[in-house]
Amino acid sequence: MAIRKLILLLNETAAGKAALDTALDSARLWNAHLLVLHVRIDARDVAPLAGEGLSGAMIEDMMVATEKESAGRAHDVRLLFQQAVAQHGVVVGEPRVGGEHATATFVSVAGREEEILAQQARLTDLAVIPHPEAGQDVSSSDALHAVLFDSGRPVLLSPAVAPKTIGTRVCVGWNGTAESAAAVQAAMPWMKRAEVVRILTAEDYQRRGPEAPDLAAYLALHDIHAEIATFRPIDKSVGAGLLGAAREFGADLLSMGAYSQSRLRQLILGGVTRHVLENADLPVLMNR
Repeated sequence: MAIRKLILLLNETAAGKAALDTALDSARLWNAHLLVLHVRIDARDVAPLAGEGLSGAMIEDMMVATEKESAGRAHDVRLLFQQAVAQHGVVVGEPRVGGEHATATFVSVAGREEEILAQQARLTDLAVIPHPEAGQDVSSSDALHAVLFDSGRPVLLSPAVAPKTIGTRVCVGWNGTAESAAAVQAAMPWMKRAEVVRILTAEDYQRRGPEAPDLAAYLALHDIHAEIATFRPIDKSVGAGLLGAAREFGADLLSMGAYSQSRLRQLILGGVTRHVLENADLPVLMNR
């Protein structure tokens, strides 16, 4: 199934700009529609956080200041969007059935970012999320986890620097879990048009379930030829080994399942998902 609609959560950071470039390139690749979403802080949410001891007038002043600052950010993000679509040659407008070119629209709404993103992503084929900023704890990204856990849709994590190509050399991180199977399904359109596909497997990564040769046989039924490569952990890190194998292959897209263990256990112990999210320098397609 082709990709027809993408959604991007956009902010004015450098990572946001890279994600916008990645999303626009992806939309052009599929002649798809990109919905660029910016969520402003709702000034009404400021009042409960103001605390006791503040007068009504002081709280109102805080709400007005918040609204003004939020509107300024929305203006900057919209300008970023307008510059990027012009640079990428994408038409601004509503999606068209059977369109021959990519389109994009910009929407700015007030509310809670993670809730709105998860809801809007449910009727898209792919949600694009900016890479965590340098030093940011990926576990604090409510937007990322909202899509993974509450939208039912796959996530494309953009690298901090937009890639020159995407989806020409695809790696599949396979460990036999339901999450990795969901990621394979999400990556099927990409694999069908890729120049080469490689399945990455490791003894320390594999869980109970089908193994890499079984996946290769399944993909062959869909006319996808995939080679198999075994990788080893780097410094005892399976995630580092997986990323290292993808880089060695020259991959411009890595597909993998997310959070085979519970999110809480991942936060405490680390895990493959966490390492990849924080250290990937190529687009990563995740599902669970």
